[in-house]
Amino acid sequence: MASVDENIPFVESDSLVQTPKSRTKDVHILSTAFLLVFLAYGAVQNLESTVNADGDLGTTCLGILYVSFTFFSLFASLVVRKMGSKKALVLGTSGYWLFTAANLKPSWYMMVLASLYMGFAASIIWVGQGTYLTSTARSHAKDCNLHEGTVIGNFNGEFFGMFASHQVIGNLLTLLLLRDSTEGDTSGTTLLFIVFLCIMTLGIVLMCFLHKTDNKEEDNPEASSIGFFSIVAFVSKLVIAPLSDIRLLLIIPFFAYSGLQQAFVWAEFTKKIVKPTLGESGVGGLMAVYGAFDALCSVVAGRFTSSLSSITWIVAGGSFAQAVMLLWILLKYSTTSGALGIIYPLLMASALGIGDGVFNTQLNALLGMLFKHDMEAAFAQLKLWQSGSIAVVFFLMPYVSLRVMVLIMLLVLLVAVSAFFHLTLRVERAFTYPAEAN
Repeated sequence: MASVDENIPFVESDSLVQTPKSRTKDVHILSTAFLLVFLAYGAVQNLESTVNADGDLGTTCLGILYVSFTFFSLFASLVVRKMGSKKALVLGTSGYWLFTAANLKPSWYMMVLASLYMGFAASIIWVGQGTYLTSTARSHAKDCNLHEGTVIGNFNGEFFGMFASHQVIGNLLTLLLLRDSTEGDTSGTTLLFIVFLCIMTLGIVLMCFLHKTDNKEEDNPEASSIGFFSIVAFVSKLVIAPLSDIRLLLIIPFFAYSGLQQAFVWAEFTKKIVKPTLGESGVGGLMAVYGAFDALCSVVAGRFTSSLSSITWIVAGGSFAQAVMLLWILLKYSTTSGALGIIYPLLMASALGIGDGVFNTQLNALLGMLFKHDMEAAFAQLKLWQSGSIAVVFFLMPYVSLRVMVLIMLLVLLVAVSAFFHLTLRVERAFTYPAEAN
């Protein structure tokens, strides 16, 4: 009589046993591509106000850029849904490349056009990034039977850890290539911009190797209509309608504060705290320290992210670090020389880097968890309020003092933290009461 084991095949069919598909490779590619693009652009942005100082061309173009960014964020979710997140990422990088290229021979005409286009490109690349990374994390968690919140936190931690390190690499590269340049000599900056363009090109090519996501919402038939009224209706649905969600309204103050603190680093901190004590040559080094703490905190915060409760504790820690630093500047800080003149800016750069790392990872992870079925609209709101806040700082900078700016940031941070804790209580109550009823 035949044994039962004889009916069992030695090798199981591929249709019965499938190896879970890992999406970590796409996260590595996305993170590395963003690192290459932004280590170049970040350094260009830091140099903009000094390299193009005639007529405040650099500062004005940055203001135009972020106004454009704010405006096109209204339509970014529509573009990403129509194109798909991968194509939006590739197209978005073109704006950064053209803006850097325009700096090779800057003129008002070219720089303003490049700034306007880059505002559009930035809006779709960041909405595309948030959508792509969250969709990839969700697919990876499903395929590998992992906790979704933990995977979203880990993927965001890796991405923003790599992204934040662009401040370190880009600023060190700037110091290396510009060390022998003299005042008024543009040969050093020309070489630097050419090197940056080559690095950006490599990042764009790398972006093309991303796999298409499984996000079915990108194939939404509503996005295929291109009539004017259809566009207005669709934009209203993706941008205005989400504002009726109390959860999003409670997060918006943190969106705004995140933009304020980024602009504070670029515009106020480097100009009014670092430069008077360390000189212009010390700006690159301090920004490298800022980037190092930003990157480290992004990775660590991402590893500890798993739920709304963990996000709340991490955000509270980052907010406390920034509140202490802002109160110090407002009440106690004054320009000093000697060792303290170096230590004080280093401590401030560390606190700013920690806060930025926390807010980047946690806000993106939070949106991925709370708005699973409307990710493009949620990430568009994030960039809309962030870029709007940044633009406000650039245009207000000539008219307000350092302490007034710090006071504004403290007030916004207080509102943001209060609203965030209220959000946590509302969401936890929504989950608790149904469970008690059952």
